[in-house]
Amino acid sequence: MWPTTSLLLPRVQLGGVRFRSQLAPRQIQNVKRHKGRIPIPTGGSTRGTTLAFGDWGIRIKGMGVRFTAKQLMTAEEVIKRNIKVVKGAKVHLRVFPDIPVCIKGNETRMGKGKGTFEFWATRVPTGRVVFEIGGTPIREELAREGKLTSLRQAADKLPTTFEFITRHSLPRLGNMVVPPSSSSTATAAHPS
Repeated sequence: MWPTTSLLLPRVQLGGVRFRSQLAPRQIQNVKRHKGRIPIPTGGSTRGTTLAFGDWGIRIKGMGVRFTAKQLMTAEEVIKRNIKVVKGAKVHLRVFPDIPVCIKGNETRMGKGKGTFEFWATRVPTGRVVFEIGGTPIREELAREGKLTSLRQAADKLPTTFEFITRHSLPRLGNMVVPPSSSSTATAAHPS
């Protein structure tokens, strides 16, 4: 027989928690979680390394990193401020901070539990697309790398190195750019 709803673990809602960012999950199962490691893309999957919604984007080129919700919100605000001159332009955030980070105070003795909730974070591996902009046609000069462009300024707010990508950019597997498979182009050119 299935357990009743009263026997299930209660879901915790963090409604009135101090320092809550706008980017936070609505409900979570456990407030405290293990620290974990930044995933290393192995196995040949290139999911999340190309654009899906926009025409321009930034992708992690350096080491994988843990972004906080505050860092992502700051970078998103920079992009929105720079592209608000274009009517109908949209910003797409491809990662979401769903990992609670708990911190104990400095000079605290050992033991007595894990520490209290501080902020939300997400682990992003190398090669993952973080932001995309699109919607209406946006000039490349407004989106592309330069001193006063939207994606470059957003990349400067985040703690790793990025690369600018377009719809025609090839997928990545870690630090490698994955070329299109030559076997499919060869069979299309010479059908047997």
